[in-house]
Amino acid sequence: MMDLKTALTVIILALPFFAMTVWAVVDVARKDFTSIGEKAFWGLIAAIPFVGFFIYLLFGFRRGAKPAGSSRRQNNV
Repeated sequence: MMDLKTALTVIILALPFFAMTVWAVVDVARKDFTSIGEKAFWGLIAAIPFVGFFIYLLFGFRRGAKPAGSSRRQNNV
């Protein structure tokens, strides 16, 4: 059985990898790719724990394009 200190260490070390994986999956979901198949491929790659984020960042991040109208507009009041 794992003691509390070991469990907290594992959680603290795993949290950044989890956050990066979530970011990569959300980034894939927001971008337009040349086909649905390519988007699905990069979504699967991004969802691989620990290494998927790095593979997506190195090879897939620049492949997708932000959809038109996705820029934030400031409201002048």
